[in-house]
Amino acid sequence: MTDLSSGAASAPHAPRVFTLSDFDFSLPPELIAQHPAPERSASRLLDGRAMQPVDRIFRELPGLLREGDLLVFNDTRVVKARIFGEKTSGGKLELLIERVLPAEAGGDSGGRGNEVVAHMKVSKKPLPGSVVHMAGGRQAGGFDAQLLGRWPTEDGPLFRFALHGPAGESPWELMDRHGHLPLPPYIERHQNSDHDPDEAEDSQRYQTVFASKPGAVAAPTAALHFDEGVLADLAARGIERASVTLHVGAGTFQPCKTENLAEHQMHSEWYEIPLATLAALERCRQRGGRVVAVGTTTVRTLESWAKTGQASGDTNIFITPGFAFQVVDVLITNFHLPKSTLMMLVSAFAGYAHIMGLYRHAIAQQYRFFSYGDAMLLERARSTP
Repeated sequence: MTDLSSGAASAPHAPRVFTLSDFDFSLPPELIAQHPAPERSASRLLDGRAMQPVDRIFRELPGLLREGDLLVFNDTRVVKARIFGEKTSGGKLELLIERVLPAEAGGDSGGRGNEVVAHMKVSKKPLPGSVVHMAGGRQAGGFDAQLLGRWPTEDGPLFRFALHGPAGESPWELMDRHGHLPLPPYIERHQNSDHDPDEAEDSQRYQTVFASKPGAVAAPTAALHFDEGVLADLAARGIERASVTLHVGAGTFQPCKTENLAEHQMHSEWYEIPLATLAALERCRQRGGRVVAVGTTTVRTLESWAKTGQASGDTNIFITPGFAFQVVDVLITNFHLPKSTLMMLVSAFAGYAHIMGLYRHAIAQQYRFFSYGDAMLLERARSTP
């Protein structure tokens, strides 16, 4: 485990080989935010652009950027992808729908567009061909789901289902009617199909104010701090806005488990960059502005495009120290889980020693961590970490 109390850095001229243990640290559990700040832009902002961090409030952000900068958001919308059900035997299960498959990928069901891939939480997994009854089942106003197999391969980590509702609703309609917002596992509140006293708050606050493209099972959390007041201030200062879409998957919460980072298999997520955003990026470069990514999902989207030339598709890009960034100059991000690929990404972006120093400061000053927590402002390091 990395000792955050130590400020020692590696030798300046020797390239360092990082391992999983380098990204572990001890976090007091009381700093894991269980609820959002009373106001979106009232959360704290750790200004980590210089060696000496500065404690700020998020609504100060527009004054920290420059006229001509381009702020790029992820406009994905979190869907009610968590659904409770039971097997025919009566055993309870839970699905977290990760992706709705397009009609042309329909396989066994003939491409009717009713197929999804999901995580399944159950004591004993049903066999392919089995039907499970979700939200009471089709006969009780819910829907049935037939297990078709694993995904994306025969031994893949997810499960492929065909959904059948009483009125032929699409998977999107079934989720909206019967599902629950999937909060991260470290938010230790009771979420149940019958009663969750915080559901109304979460449905509003675990969603960005500009969310428009449904498909994520986790919010792009750095963007949760933006409200209409901050957006208006940015516009008044001549800071342009653009959007990309990356549907955040549940894999974002999975820690890396291999000490050798090269052995880690990154999860795959779907992204798209509209033509209007590509044009905005070109205008930004021409005027000498900076590309400011709101969140690590935006970074992964933009750098995937720069690496592949593809404006849409699936990405499993794995950004670790030594990565050559081509697009993003400034990053707004929340504080991340120990041993997570996101810790590796921000260390690659701003420098490992610098990030560890910022985390020491954040813990000492009792910043709030993770999805409902506070934010950081980072500039891209111009030298190797």
